[in-house]
Amino acid sequence: MILRSELHGLLKTATPVRWETASGFTDYPQAVALMEAKVAAIADGAPELVWLVEHPPIYTAGTSAKPADLVDATRFPVYETGRGGQYTYHGPGQRVCYVMVDLKKRGHDVRAFVAGLEDVIIATLAAFNITGERREERVGVWVKRGAREDKIAALGIRVRRGITFHGLSINLNPDLTHFSGIVPCGVTEHGVTSFADLGLGASMAELDLELHKQFTKIFGP
Repeated sequence: MILRSELHGLLKTATPVRWETASGFTDYPQAVALMEAKVAAIADGAPELVWLVEHPPIYTAGTSAKPADLVDATRFPVYETGRGGQYTYHGPGQRVCYVMVDLKKRGHDVRAFVAGLEDVIIATLAAFNITGERREERVGVWVKRGAREDKIAALGIRVRRGITFHGLSINLNPDLTHFSGIVPCGVTEHGVTSFADLGLGASMAELDLELHKQFTKIFGP
């Protein structure tokens, strides 16, 4: 059995990863085009990149999306995307973190990479006194709310030429009613939550700083 510390050791490199934060709202097709260009460049030797964005309200369909899970196709634009997973919502007040790193330098292990991203999310949430947990049968990071569990963060990645793209999203203070146009990630028996919904008033800048700190611990500088 591989210990968590050993797993993180496989993922970590000494080569600095660039971080960029987009201003305003980034259109989804623009984001995908930029990611694809960056993936090609990283495969040819360019620096790895973590890109932080906010999107206008949209729904995206992963490779496992089921048509029946799109409850209201007219509410917001719907984009099919090559990432793993099912339907998800992106919108204002949600931090989307696109992670473009070279797995050939980080153990060649997609599952370890996903587990590393989950650990980044859980450690970030813990810094704000939120207990986030993973579930083997459900993708994402979950918060216990009495008898139910709500999702606070989603993950969906794709790998091309050994380079990861897409990534994760964390709900800071989005309009949670916007999730009602889909069955988020195909899960009907649980809901969604956010920092604001849990009574926490953290800023996006504070969330970004903690994400960077925890990412560095697991993936390197």
